[in-house]
Amino acid sequence: MNGSIDLARVQAALRQASGRELLRPRHAAVALLLADTDGSGSLSVLLVRRTEREGDPWSGHMALPGGHAQPEDADLLQTALRETLEEVGIDLARAELLGVLDDVSPMRSSEIAVRPFVFSLSRKPEARLSTEVAEVVWVGLDDLATGVLQSTREVQLRGTTLSVPAFVVEERVVWGMTFHLLQQLCAKILELA
Repeated sequence: MNGSIDLARVQAALRQASGRELLRPRHAAVALLLADTDGSGSLSVLLVRRTEREGDPWSGHMALPGGHAQPEDADLLQTALRETLEEVGIDLARAELLGVLDDVSPMRSSEIAVRPFVFSLSRKPEARLSTEVAEVVWVGLDDLATGVLQSTREVQLRGTTLSVPAFVVEERVVWGMTFHLLQQLCAKILELA
């Protein structure tokens, strides 16, 4: 990879992205928030660690802000905006929508399609965590794209131990749908290299 990943490079990569839609009975949306968090021009992506809650299949997992579409949402973009504001207190009204990635389905369910929207923020925002989110972590897009954080880890899924590809961010394991969405974004950026 040549140089760090800056906003112009992400914009160019997503210009061609059309966002392939999956036909599923239920829909959700997530937001990939990008910001220059240290003033260097390199971008970081915001990840959240879900609160540990009994009965929640995503309890304690690393994820992106987002959730299920609600009847009051005009579309899935509105779902991503609403969920981001509810979960981490970040209003994306002034953020730049850079593009849409291909829909994905979580490993647990082929019943739901998740639409990922990529946003650029002019600066690192202050997060206000809801009860659904235990912490926010910013991860350098360069580190994700170069593979320096990539590994294989064992995770528990429905009482079964699986060995899965993952990003390891300071002992936090990013796997499953979130891993695949980040991989998808990095692949589009690296196509331009």
